[in-house]
Amino acid sequence: MSVTAPFCTPVSSATPLNEDVNQDSMEGAIDQAKMKFSRIVNSRSYTRFNQSQNPDGESSRVEVKLAVDVEEEMDGIEQEHVQRDTYTRSSHSGPRNKWRILVWVGGVLVIFCVGLLIGYSVHRKSEPATCSPGDGVIKHDPEDLPNQEIPPYYPPSLDWSDLVGLMNDKLSSKAIEDKLSKYSQIHRMAGSFADNKLADDIHDIFTQLNMDPWVDEHYVKLQFRNSSSPNKVLFGAVEIGSPKGYLAYSETGRREGRVVYANYGELSDLQNKEYKLNLNGSVVLMRAGKISMAQKVMNAAKMGAVAALIYPDPADYKTLSWDAELYGHVHLGSGDPYTPGFPSFNHTQFPPAKSSGLPGILAQTITANMAKSIFEKMGGEDAPARFKGDFPTYKVGSESDKVTVAVNNNLADTKIHNVFGVIKGYVDPDRYVVIGAQRDSMTLGYAKSAVGTSLLLELARVFTELKKDGFRPKRSVVFASWTAGDFGNVGVTEWLEGYWSSLDRKAFTYISLDGVVTGADSFRASASPLLHTLLQKTLGKVKTPRSSSSLLQNYGRDFSSLLTPMQMDDGAYPFLALSGIPSVSFSFISPSYQQFLDTNMDEKEHLDRITKQKVVELSVLAAQVAGQMALRLIHDHILKLDVTKYSDVIDRHVSDIIKRVDALKNDRVDKIVPLSTKWLNAAKNSYGRAAASLNVDISNTDLNDMEMCRIINNRIMKVEHNFLSPYVSLRDVPFRHIFFGNGWQTSTDLEKYLGDVQENKTSLNIDEVLNKFALLTWTIQGCANDLAGDIWSLDNEI
Repeated sequence: MSVTAPFCTPVSSATPLNEDVNQDSMEGAIDQAKMKFSRIVNSRSYTRFNQSQNPDGESSRVEVKLAVDVEEEMDGIEQEHVQRDTYTRSSHSGPRNKWRILVWVGGVLVIFCVGLLIGYSVHRKSEPATCSPGDGVIKHDPEDLPNQEIPPYYPPSLDWSDLVGLMNDKLSSKAIEDKLSKYSQIHRMAGSFADNKLADDIHDIFTQLNMDPWVDEHYVKLQFRNSSSPNKVLFGAVEIGSPKGYLAYSETGRREGRVVYANYGELSDLQNKEYKLNLNGSVVLMRAGKISMAQKVMNAAKMGAVAALIYPDPADYKTLSWDAELYGHVHLGSGDPYTPGFPSFNHTQFPPAKSSGLPGILAQTITANMAKSIFEKMGGEDAPARFKGDFPTYKVGSESDKVTVAVNNNLADTKIHNVFGVIKGYVDPDRYVVIGAQRDSMTLGYAKSAVGTSLLLELARVFTELKKDGFRPKRSVVFASWTAGDFGNVGVTEWLEGYWSSLDRKAFTYISLDGVVTGADSFRASASPLLHTLLQKTLGKVKTPRSSSSLLQNYGRDFSSLLTPMQMDDGAYPFLALSGIPSVSFSFISPSYQQFLDTNMDEKEHLDRITKQKVVELSVLAAQVAGQMALRLIHDHILKLDVTKYSDVIDRHVSDIIKRVDALKNDRVDKIVPLSTKWLNAAKNSYGRAAASLNVDISNTDLNDMEMCRIINNRIMKVEHNFLSPYVSLRDVPFRHIFFGNGWQTSTDLEKYLGDVQENKTSLNIDEVLNKFALLTWTIQGCANDLAGDIWSLDNEI
């Protein structure tokens, strides 16, 4: 932004009189030259032709009006009206006018240049201009112009080590502690007044930080407990209780059925060959843990159950009160289950729909005491040893054990708000890493959402200050506060669905801050293979307090031991499996605190006790991990996404498939002969060569060539998205990722199917297998082709 200062008189110690006179005459000559020049240049130059026809058909005259002629007329006329009618010239007058124009222009240019040279030489003799505050001139220090434009491709003014040290210095334990104290006292049910108020506060903070905040509104269906008509569970005619906890998106109504105990509700529990449980029309009693509540209920629904009850067994929840209530949801998916595959914007005209992830049966959580009462009343055989927990008795159930479940939850149209702020990059501002945190909670949600929200705001403050101190990020950073996370990542999924067509080309990484501190005993992370190398190096650099050891050394030298598969209820999962954007989530954990999540015991007092008052210290470490990863991704010329890591993933899955096919051929399974693994193996090799070729291109690239860096980064950014199967519908199979998604298109599904055939659990459908082979092969090969770059660089082996 340019600032025009008032005129300031040059100060000279002694200016001779004749120099003043020469300067005045020179200035007069320059003024005359400027006037002449501006008349020619700034006049409205136009030429108007009017060609009339003689009766014999030939052109008899041409009417021409030149702007220069108007200037000639005006030079000779003062205070008179200028005639604007056209006039007639003969055709031979053109060359004379042309030469007159050229002479005028040439003369004016000579006078202007001479005057400019004289003026420059005179100006060099005088002192520089100075202005006092009384002159009314606005003075600016560079630090007073934080929004001034930086030239494109402006290099970072801080090297990496200085940048990391500055970030660590700016992270404030006191600021994090203050935010934790503030947000720990707020109940933040999605769509509530408190949730909306917190969203407004975050928006105000982003505004104060000059982060150009904006709000994304969605109109979604959320299910809440009906306080006037509570849910109930009865054994026969005896009421077991009216639990306050609930499972969102359960079917509503009243169902009665024979109660059957099914351990954790895994398929292996429900399909128990020893007892051959008949679950058709039953109410299935399951204990929490092992798999998600949504998966438990879906498994029960597939077996024909009419209702599901889930309780915390004291064997798994040793420090949890026997009267503690559990909260959750039963949607085996993410986002608004009533707008599957498309965003829940207002006034959309989509026909009514339901997600295939809704189980369609009643589901309710109960306390440990309620479950104990049911077990005491149950008959039938004793449950298998592996089904037993800490209750005195565990029965499978008998035909006469009737349980009634009544669910009266309300499904409400709710407006929710996601809040965003951005720190824009200077080279590729249209490419960004997203750092996000869930802010809502059905319970107090101290570890689940309050810690993450506090760190989100602290990192936003620190990154803003880094930019003020001279850091020039090449790419942008978007800070996102999501809501309705406890209903199945509704806020984040609706945003991804709303902007799905462009996000995969712009957002290249998502870093989740959800639940980053749920203990202190160990460290766990879930990430796209593209981020494994970056995460490993970051953990090797972040130092633990009062120790010279790194987090990697402190929590396990073997990086692979820290990795766990990303689950569907992870806030980073929709980015990875739905949108094909590399994502990462991580957490300091203690098994003793995991049992408090999704209960009202997820509060400050319990987390402080389990971490031995180290919540703030661990929060700072978590902020350093997330911050350093984000900084590295926006600092370097080439994105720190390691494409070679997917070679290992592909090799592992393809090798397993080949091994299973070979086993079936050895067993001479009917119709298996036409099945060949040659082309699947070729696709695997194509990707490996493309990844290696990219690394060669990177090593041969001049990193100062910004265009070439952008081309390489484009190839890197497409990898994750290209692992989304293009052969399945986003609406029917939202998690289309062939390695980390959920559905028939995944390599895991193919491996499982071949394993079931080998174990005689199902018969071989060769057409189905061939179809899966072809689609999996071409998805991998398509990714390899895109990674290879130019069309002439493609691998044509297949």
